Amino acid sequence: MSPDPKTHLAELLAAALASVAPGVTADIRLERPRDPSHGDFASNLAMQLARALKDNPRKIAERLVRELPPSPRVQKAEVAGAGFINFRLASSAKTDVVKAALAQGDAFGRGRPSGRKIQVEFVSANPTGPLHVGHGRGAAYGASLASLLAFAGDQVCREYYVNDAGRQMDILGVSTWLRYLELFDERVPFPPNAYQGDYVRDMAAQIRDAHGDRYVHPAAAVLAGAPGAPARRADGAYTPEEKEQLEQHLDGLIAAAKDLLGEEWAYIHQHALTEQLADGREDLEGYGVHFDCWFSERSLYDTGMVARAVAELEKRGHLYVQNGAKWFRSTGFGDEKDRVVQRDNGLYTYFASDIAYHMNKFERGFDRVIDIWGADHHGYIARVKGALKALDLDADRMDVALVQFVSLFRDGAKVSMSTRAGSYVTLRELRDEVGNDACRFFYLLRKQDQALDFDLTLAKSESNDNPVYYVQYAHARICSVIGQWGGDEAELAGADLAPLASAHELGLCNRIQCFAEVIGQAAADFAPHALAFYLRELASEFHGWYNAERLLVDDEAVKRARLALAVAVRQVLRNGLRILGVSAPEAM
Repeated sequence: MSPDPKTHLAELLAAALASVAPGVTADIRLERPRDPSHGDFASNLAMQLARALKDNPRKIAERLVRELPPSPRVQKAEVAGAGFINFRLASSAKTDVVKAALAQGDAFGRGRPSGRKIQVEFVSANPTGPLHVGHGRGAAYGASLASLLAFAGDQVCREYYVNDAGRQMDILGVSTWLRYLELFDERVPFPPNAYQGDYVRDMAAQIRDAHGDRYVHPAAAVLAGAPGAPARRADGAYTPEEKEQLEQHLDGLIAAAKDLLGEEWAYIHQHALTEQLADGREDLEGYGVHFDCWFSERSLYDTGMVARAVAELEKRGHLYVQNGAKWFRSTGFGDEKDRVVQRDNGLYTYFASDIAYHMNKFERGFDRVIDIWGADHHGYIARVKGALKALDLDADRMDVALVQFVSLFRDGAKVSMSTRAGSYVTLRELRDEVGNDACRFFYLLRKQDQALDFDLTLAKSESNDNPVYYVQYAHARICSVIGQWGGDEAELAGADLAPLASAHELGLCNRIQCFAEVIGQAAADFAPHALAFYLRELASEFHGWYNAERLLVDDEAVKRARLALAVAVRQVLRNGLRILGVSAPEAM
């Protein structure tokens, strides 16, 4: 007899089906009704059989109920509506889950090992400045999803793709060098589309303190020769043509800096990369987000992986040359237009390194790769999957979860963010203001592909309206009760649970019983927000029970049964919060 009620009921229905319709097979499904008055589980098996048996579903349901083997764990089975079979469990079948939670502890709800190797790549922000609150949402989602998949039974590799090659790093490098020159009164007009934050000045000062004027050159005249930029606009409202001129001017400055500094450019570039990458690592570690692998984009070039990927596409006939550049026929794979993979100057595009990176993921033997991208990268999905198909790789093994933007509100006003302009709220600032727990939990209060308004006032409040406080308070309350009791928790494993008979208590047992189902479904749907919702519901039911009935009553049997239930609730809260990266305080 299966200890899981849902599995047990499925076994009973299978036996009834074998009796009613020998040789007929069906996918036996059981769901929990939204309305508890309809029972604990419901099945539409009779409706599935109607066509095969050529009979009325309600009549089939009545025959199935008559043929159900007797079970002490089923209080009642009845036909409802057009042919549903509703089951009501016996109290003992509901309370058994308390013993399971106490016995299994931290492993309660954990899935069986699947044998699947899954890579979850997330955050992967360009190391061009401090992480901001938008990155924080991607980090919270990615870390929680990875932990959820691991708890459900998968082998998970958490990976950060370091964009340490390409134009954005060049922009950071030249921004740092221009600020460095300013320290020696070598003033070149600072481009409005370069990186503006104080952290750039800090890196410039570090270079000065370590190396003095080593990187100062008679630079002004050379840099002034870069393609001209339009007049600076105080409001930043540049026309599309002016924006293009700004970018060309910036590219000219980069080219001039590389030419002027020669081999010493590598130091400026590497210093900026090292500082920002270290800052990002430290920020994420403090946030409770850990990675198994930090994968370097530059390594794809150093190992020849990019060249090999492009050559493979060419060999398979998926490239063509136009105006000296090599184009991938991505329109043949659902993209809106073809994409350049190698420019006419021989340099590979960012898309080319992206193809190589995903080819590398598959070569590392992952059964499934999950990319977590910002919503503004939606257009990349078709082209990357198209490249995988062109390389004869199984693109269905790649999943992309898009994370929508975050709107942060302070004092009722929306805070704008821009990495280059430097006027953004960093993840570190948000963590300092509301704490890691509120950050992690609040980011999961909406599905990741929906826009999120982050309410700072609510996140800092100690009230039942604050969901993370509400859930953590349930855990702390139980710890307080156990402390007041003062007994040995190990004794509760053998408690007689028959006194658990009220609607509150049996409802809590049902809710605990749902935990493994929630884990499995949330993992399948890539939906850690579903676990956050579940924990809030469990906390609500516990608080309702706590306020309605005393736990530390005089009746020893009732007291021990209620304490056992409370500890089981605490265990589920603890396991769920750990998956979400949120602490479970013992006192508040």
